[in-house]
Amino acid sequence: MATNSMKKGEIVDHLATKVGTTKKVANQFLDELVNLSYKEAKKDFTIPGLGKLTVVSRKKRVGRNPATGESMIIPAKKVLKFKISKHAQNAVYPPNK
Repeated sequence: MATNSMKKGEIVDHLATKVGTTKKVANQFLDELVNLSYKEAKKDFTIPGLGKLTVVSRKKRVGRNPATGESMIIPAKKVLKFKISKHAQNAVYPPNK
C-alpha cells in the first residue's frame, strides 16, 4: 500500500503560496525549523498545534535475534519520540459524538 506523502519541494511550494513569499524564503524557513528542532530536542521541542519532540530513555531489555532465534540483551539507550498534539489528532480524526 503506497502512500503519496508530500515531498519537501511540494511542502515548500505550498508554504510559499499560502504565505505569499518566494520558494527560497519558504525553504529557508523550513530548514531553520528543522535545524532548531534538532538543536532543542534534548530540552523538549514543541511545535504549537502539531506536537512535541522529546528524548526518552529506554531500559535494557531481552530481545530475540530474528535470524537465529537466540535471546540477546538490547542495551539501554536514548531515543527521540514525537507525540502528536490533541488538536492535530482531532483535526485528522475527529472524535465521535
